[in-house]
Amino acid sequence: QSQFVESGGGLVQPGGSLRLSCASSGDTFDDYAIGWFRQAPGKEYEGISCISGSGDMKFYTDSVKGRFTISRDNAKNTVYLQMNSLKPEDTAVYYCAAATIIGGVLYRLYSDDSWGQGTQVTVSS
Repeated sequence: QSQFVESGGGLVQPGGSLRLSCASSGDTFDDYAIGWFRQAPGKEYEGISCISGSGDMKFYTDSVKGRFTISRDNAKNTVYLQMNSLKPEDTAVYYCAAATIIGGVLYRLYSDDSWGQGTQVTVSS
C-alpha cells in the first residue's frame, strides 16, 4: 500500500489551472525527494517533476517546464504541483512517489512499491 495520497485533480478547460497535492504518511518525509508522475490512457508512466527533500532543488521535464511548479511543505508532509496553462495532452492520472533522477530521467526510488490511487486530470473544452 502506497504511503502517498494524491488529490486535487478535476476537469478543466485548456489554459486553465489546477493544484495537486500529495500527502505522505511517512515519518521521514523530508529525507526524500518526491516526484510527480503521470499516466495518460494507453501510455507508459512519465516522470514530470521532482523536488529535493529540503525543497531547494527542482526538476521539470521539458513537457511541463515553464507551466508547472512543484513545492513542498515538510511540516505538513505534503508536496504540491501547481499546473498552469494546461493542455489537452496533460490529461492523465497523476501520482506522486519518492523519486530519483538518473541520466536526466525521473524514476521512482522504489520501483516495486504500489502506486497510490492517483488523481485524474482531464483537460478538455
